[in-house]
Order: sequence, then structure tokens, then C-alpha cells
Amino acid sequence: MKHAETVTFGGSALDRAAELRGDKAAIAAARADPMARAILLWRGKPLIHRTRPAALMRLPLDHPACADATAETAIFLGREDGAPRFALDLSAWEPADLDPSQLGGFLDPTEQRHPACAEDEVFAELRRVMTWLSPRDAELAATAKAVFAWHDTHGFCARCGAASDMVLAGWQRTCPACGAHHFPRTDPVVIMLITHGNSVLMGRSPGWPEGMYSLLAGFVEPGETLEAAVRREVFEEAGVRVGPVDYLSSQPWPFPASLMFGCRGTALGREITIDPAEIEDAVWITREEMLAIFAGEHEAILPARKGAIAHFLIENWLADTLD
Repeated sequence: MKHAETVTFGGSALDRAAELRGDKAAIAAARADPMARAILLWRGKPLIHRTRPAALMRLPLDHPACADATAETAIFLGREDGAPRFALDLSAWEPADLDPSQLGGFLDPTEQRHPACAEDEVFAELRRVMTWLSPRDAELAATAKAVFAWHDTHGFCARCGAASDMVLAGWQRTCPACGAHHFPRTDPVVIMLITHGNSVLMGRSPGWPEGMYSLLAGFVEPGETLEAAVRREVFEEAGVRVGPVDYLSSQPWPFPASLMFGCRGTALGREITIDPAEIEDAVWITREEMLAIFAGEHEAILPARKGAIAHFLIENWLADTLD
């Protein structure tokens, strides 16, 4: 697709300055740079200024809020207009009025404000605010969220089980016991616009909000091409055989660590036989019906969430701009 990288989290040409990660003196100099700024996250939520359009906050490293982060766990994100950018995790800080039961929802509506921050500077669920952010803000937030999530679940060596250490400015973990190196992982996922004539195949998973349908998707297995994964997943979930498959666009999806490969495929038939262990329902939706869904006029189905690659692909299918 000519405009593939305009998808949310599609990238903003951030200079990640990977050559500096292993240079401790260069990282120390970057931290001391008066133009250095920190992106703050609390339990996966980035600190934003909540006006519309929202802005990802960039705080000086000596800002009082940064004192609640551990400097040794800072992640070097790169350079923005030549100035260093770091990510800091404030997850150990606990708001006085925190209600844990309100956290972790599909689209967590809660916001948390650090006492050192202004009234409109809050931690907000990235999935809820992702379309409010500029491409650069989205890339910085997604990168920080994904790398911190990896560290949270990979504190021990997968080879020998010993506690590992964060190195390379947050981009690697090394085991002091056996010397193994571990790097942030990204799980490849195919998400597919499967069409048959004038219709597209949509499905829903158990537990999704009422009326929510999306394109079928699934993880790529070891030793499998994207094309083979598309055909396998569609057949497993909906019993539909797929012929030609093309790649369209990708999207980093830090919930927690996926890379979505948007593909399109042509179904060889329309008969649906769902696997209830995989999905709850699958239906064919015509272009005319999809236009009504996107307009919010369908009686049973909601439009795909803005910001998700499913919405991006369907929108371009409707506009006939997939090529």
C-alpha cells in the first residue's frame, strides 16, 4: 500500500540511535544533556496532556515526578530533533485514591495524576488515547510500553533460570550466571481482509464488548510464511478456504508485544463453519452493510476501533485504496 505507514503506530522516522546503546559514556552524556527528556509510563499507561489533540509529555529528567522511577531501568528511546529521549517506569508509585478494580479493562477509562504533575497531565490507557496522538508521540509511547512490558515478564534467564540484568540502555538482558543474551521479543500476527465478491469476512471473540466484530487474526507459527498463516488461521477459525494472499501493511501493537501483518486474501467459498474454541461468530458483510456500520447505523454491529489496523484495512477497502 502506498500509504501503509500512515496506520496508527506506523512509525515517524524516529532516530533510535541504536549505535549508542552499548556505549555507557555516550548514554551518560545523553542523560546529562540539558535537552534530554523523559517519557513516563505508569503500569503501561503513558503520561499525556489530555487536551485534544493529546500530547505525550516529555519531562526534564530532573522533574520531581521522575524521582519515583529507578534511573537504572531507564530505556534510551533515541533522539528527537537531535535531543535524547528516555523512557521511565513509575509503576512502583501508587496513587492515594487508586481503585485496582477499575484497572485493566478493555478500554480502561481511568486516569491517574502524579502529584508533581499539572491537572491535565495524566497517565491514560494507550489503547484509549492512541488516535489522539501524533505519529511521533504514538511511536515513542508504543516503543516504551512494549519494551517495559518485555522487561516485566523476562526478568529471569530462559536458559538457566537465574535473574538477568538490564543492559544496552534497556534493549537487552544478560544473564550473569550463564552469559546468555536476551532481546525484546515481538510476536508476529497476521490480520486478514478476506473477501468474496462484494463481501468481507468478520468475526468476534468471546468476551468482546457487545456488537464488536473485527477481521480475523492469529499468531504466525514457527516455520510458517505469512501467506500460509493467513490460510491456516482463516480455515481454523471460520472453515473458509483462502486462495491468493497479498501483504498490505504492518502495525506495531504493544498490547503487549505484537507486530500485526495486514494481509488480504480471496476466499474460495462462502460457507462458514466456526470453531467455537477460536471465535464466537463469523459473518460476511457487504460493502453496503459496512458503510452503514462505519456510519454507526447498523442495528447489531459496531465499527472496528479507530487506530486498530482492522479499521485501517476496512476503511481502505471501502475507499478502494488498498493498492
